[in-house]
Amino acid sequence: MSLPGWNEESDDVELVAAFRSGDESAFECLVRRHQKVMLNLAYRVVGNYDEACEVTQDAFVAAYKGIATFRGEARFSTWLTTITLNQARNAVTRMAARRRHEAYSLDSRHGTGEEDLHQDPPSTAPSALELMESQAIRQRIEKCIASLPLDFREVLVLRELQDHSYEEIALLLKMREGTVKSRLFRARESIKDCLKRVVGAP
Repeated sequence: MSLPGWNEESDDVELVAAFRSGDESAFECLVRRHQKVMLNLAYRVVGNYDEACEVTQDAFVAAYKGIATFRGEARFSTWLTTITLNQARNAVTRMAARRRHEAYSLDSRHGTGEEDLHQDPPSTAPSALELMESQAIRQRIEKCIASLPLDFREVLVLRELQDHSYEEIALLLKMREGTVKSRLFRARESIKDCLKRVVGAP
C-alpha cells in the first residue's frame, strides 16, 4: 500500500502533526522509518528474536495510543526509544519469571536459561573460514552482552550499537551523564573479561 504525500524526506515532527490531524498514513510512515532500529534495540536488550518482535510491536502500539503525550521536547526517535526500552524491560522481567518457573522442573546447572536467549542460526550459504570465525566471535560477543546486568546492557547497546550520545542516553535512562559513562566503562570491562574467558572455547 502506498503512502501518498509522505516519503523518506518527510520530517518526523511533520508526520506526527499529520497523524494527530487524522492522517493514519503518516504514522505508517513513522513505523516504516523506525521499525528496523527499534527491533534491533529490542533484540539486543532481550536477546530473543521472537520476543524482540513482540516488544517492537507493543512499542509502536503504545506510541500510537500515546502520541498525544509527545511534546516535541526531544526527537520523536528518542521518545520512541524510551517506549521500546520500557517494553523491553517488561519482556526481560517476563522471561526471567518464565525461567524461574521452568527451573522447578529442570535438574540443570544452567537453570538461568541464558543460553536460550541467543539462537543465531548459521547461514545456509557457503562461507569462507574467516567468515565462519567472524560469526563465531560475533556469537560470543552477543552471549557476553546478554550476560551483562540489564542496566549495563542498556547503556552498552545504546552507545555502541545505537550510536546515541551520552546526553541522549542520560535523557533516555533518566540518569546523569557521569553515571552513563561509569556504567559504560564497567560494561566494556565486563565484555573484555567475558571474551577472555570464552576465547578458544569450543
